[in-house]
Amino acid sequence: MNKVQLITIDENHQHQRIDNFLLSVLKGVPKSHIYRILRKGEVRVNKKRVKAPYKLQIDDVVRVPPVRIADTETPAVSVNLDKVQELERSIIYESDAVLVVNKPSGIAVHGGSGLSFGVIEALRQLRPEAKFLELVHRLDRDTSGCLLIAKKRSALRYLHEQLRDKKMRKDYVALVAGRWPKRTKRVDAPLLKNTLKSGERVVKVDEQGKPSITDFAIEQVFEQCTLIKCSPVTGRTHQIRVHTQFVGCPIIGDNKYGNPQLDEAFATNYQFNRLFLHARQLTFKEKREQKPVTVVAEFDAALSNLLEALA
Repeated sequence: MNKVQLITIDENHQHQRIDNFLLSVLKGVPKSHIYRILRKGEVRVNKKRVKAPYKLQIDDVVRVPPVRIADTETPAVSVNLDKVQELERSIIYESDAVLVVNKPSGIAVHGGSGLSFGVIEALRQLRPEAKFLELVHRLDRDTSGCLLIAKKRSALRYLHEQLRDKKMRKDYVALVAGRWPKRTKRVDAPLLKNTLKSGERVVKVDEQGKPSITDFAIEQVFEQCTLIKCSPVTGRTHQIRVHTQFVGCPIIGDNKYGNPQLDEAFATNYQFNRLFLHARQLTFKEKREQKPVTVVAEFDAALSNLLEALA
């Protein structure tokens, strides 16, 4: 960017901090440089200097100075990639404020950790005209199902409020090893997150961890495994995966918390090589005065075929 930009703030950026706004506008520019141009007064709001915590208001005019974007900026996502095209076909609900994707297993929700792009980067590339697209919550890379994305900042704030107040309901389905105990309808076990030297995140049940609650219900019993519904009350990293392991019934295909011998048997006998965890249903409100919306994501072929083979 080699010219001064004058950007008038609309509702999509109302109440956003100026530093976060600049990070979204000046993609590829290091944070340190963002804060430097703020300190030097090169960024102006309504012709006045502002500090990083300043929150933007509707009709504010932001002066963004010329900034050289790093050559290492993340490359554009090709719309010809199969997974990117699959995402477009996977949108199962959309309004003027939100959209819900039935996220395929194997694609991350955002780039990072060696990945050049994820769901959110792909959607932005597919819809270059969209002024605002942000993740409301996250799913593990290998988890499929309902992923909620806000198309307006006002919607993002309200949806985050629902998450904080536990007013958004998320129901998952998992296939777990063995027979799930009929009496285990809720697991209330604190979770502690550790990061290994390799950068890998590992979570375990630990008294020093954060409060974590998941509700469970049996849906179908098979010879070697059980299909269960999982409804997280809290939203910790790997929560369902660790709570099922804690009960002694890890999720089939979980290469971090699972049963390697059983997973190998499923791969050999059923050609099943993925995590059987699917975000099946999501219930939320788009606006305060509206009734809740419930969106259901169907199983993909791999999950459906396995259940059919086990029946």
